[in-house]
Amino acid sequence: MPTLAMLPNMAMLTNIMRTTITMRMIMPDMIMHRTRTRTTTIMAAIITMMSIASMSITTVTPMLMITNKPGPKPRRRAIAATGMVGESSTTPATDPAGLNEPEAAALYRLMTWLSPSFPVGSFSYSSGIEWAVEAGDIVDAASLRDWLAAMLADGSGFCDGVFLAQAHRAAASGDQMALRELAELAAAFVPSRERQLESSAQGRAFIEITRSAWNCDGLDPMIAGCDGAIVYPVAVGIVSAAHRIALAPTMHAFFHAVTSNWISAGARLVPLGQTDSQRVLAALELVVAATGARALAATLDDLGSATFRADLAGMRHETQYTRLFRS
Repeated sequence: MPTLAMLPNMAMLTNIMRTTITMRMIMPDMIMHRTRTRTTTIMAAIITMMSIASMSITTVTPMLMITNKPGPKPRRRAIAATGMVGESSTTPATDPAGLNEPEAAALYRLMTWLSPSFPVGSFSYSSGIEWAVEAGDIVDAASLRDWLAAMLADGSGFCDGVFLAQAHRAAASGDQMALRELAELAAAFVPSRERQLESSAQGRAFIEITRSAWNCDGLDPMIAGCDGAIVYPVAVGIVSAAHRIALAPTMHAFFHAVTSNWISAGARLVPLGQTDSQRVLAALELVVAATGARALAATLDDLGSATFRADLAGMRHETQYTRLFRS
């Protein structure tokens, strides 16, 4: 039971009641004030965020407009009647590698005409290498390299280069008489019947295919003016001159094609692997370059061959019992 000390007196009860009534009157106002304060704070925060967002949008919008602004339109490229790609503007066309249109067209055509896949039948001829392999003159990559180096620098390779250079110059200058005499001399300047077949057959095929797929103005009169068989180096010289392709790269591409064909024949006959074949081609790079430079500077008075063993190989191949190649 509660004691007297625990019971409140009348004055205390009166004060408690007054305090209670006052609190009930004040509490709604306090609650309302707190709510208003919180609402005001929230609204201020929202307004601040909207201001920041507005500033961000104002700042970003110009950046998007600059970023999305269309750049200069690429210039259209037009296909000319000659099949060469050009630009419709007056600015000379240049590809990423730095070649202008004539240079790119010349490179494209040389790579096509003097490629192993160009159908002139070069894979059918060995230029006497088949007999040299049977005779034991060529037995491995090293002996094949030495044999071909001699053929290039001192044999039929150099002579063909001279004929190509002279034919190119005669055709470029329009000297039809000189071109005809040169074609006759080149056709007669062969050491064996099979070698004559090899060079004339490839020359005829080269002209027929280029006239069918790559004909150009002035080519037909040049060919008709020769009035006879056109051997392979003369045919390459005439066609490249008609297409206005420079002589120096034509010479280099021609020697690369001839050397590659010889190596291909040797690889099948020895036989050699692909890696050894590429090593031989790499080893002959300087010989090809030097022979091409000599042929460019030579005249018809410099024609001559000192590769007697290779010439004999071409003659002996005519009576060789077992043969894979036509020369």
